Amino acid sequence: MNLIIIGPPGGGKGTYSERISEEYDIPHIASGDIFRREMNEETELGKKIQEYVENGDLVPDEVVNKVMEKRLQEPDCEDGFILDGYPRTKAQGKALDEIIELDLVINLDVAEKVVVNRLSNRRVCKECGAIYNTEFMPPEEEGVCDECGGELYQREDDQPEVIRNRLEEYREKTHPLLEYYKDKDLSANIEIPEERPIDEIMEEIHSAINKRLS
Repeated sequence: MNLIIIGPPGGGKGTYSERISEEYDIPHIASGDIFRREMNEETELGKKIQEYVENGDLVPDEVVNKVMEKRLQEPDCEDGFILDGYPRTKAQGKALDEIIELDLVINLDVAEKVVVNRLSNRRVCKECGAIYNTEFMPPEEEGVCDECGGELYQREDDQPEVIRNRLEEYREKTHPLLEYYKDKDLSANIEIPEERPIDEIMEEIHSAINKRLS
């Protein structure tokens, strides 16, 4: 079962990917994690990624596609996977089609107001990177990490106006990709106009997966 999950920043891709990974026993492949692994292992691809990152440039599709192709050829992907953070554009989607055959694309259609509320309330630990939400998952002591006692802070890109700009950029890049998968009859749209329980959304995801597998 080869799956992709698509959604805006703060849309919950990581949360649902982890649940799907556990329940269906397939690896959760997050593009950012793969890039960091390649850089830490100082592979040839990792060195190329490092150069772009250090220069503040976007990693070009050619390199991104090679990194993901390499990962998808690893043994744990033989029975399927769920991709999180890739592909981001129609061009990357077409490149992925040259590598594997997809079963389903899960699109988390999250309303802008939900994303802005989630991310503007997000706080991150400076020491261990643990993530909290002042509204839904606050720390026991305000401003202090439960895990290590580190200081919690708000990232610059979690300011409401910055979030809206990120969402606009996401929509511009991702709309053609979603249309591409819609035309291929691969997409399942999960609408999240308001905050909804995780278990409720997972039920819709299960239904979409089971429908595809039947």
